[in-house]
Amino acid sequence: MFRMWGRTFRNNHMLQDIVVTDEGDDTRTHKVFHALEKICYAFDLSKPIWLDATIADFQKTARARFYQDAFIDTIDFDYLEIRIIEED
Repeated sequence: MFRMWGRTFRNNHMLQDIVVTDEGDDTRTHKVFHALEKICYAFDLSKPIWLDATIADFQKTARARFYQDAFIDTIDFDYLEIRIIEED
């Protein structure tokens, strides 16, 4: 089972969160992209751009933060954080 936690923050306070579960047989990369897509849909956001620093951080810690520079639209929070909380 694969589970990813998505959260938005403003002034170090969590505004909203969601946990997305994927029990499919896709690769880890596909599961991450599908979970991020579901998180963005639930929060009514455009999909963020994976910057090089974001990719490097995600590869090291299984956690990534997307700030305003990763979004095309203006966001009303400081950042979106995704974190893998379970994977087989």
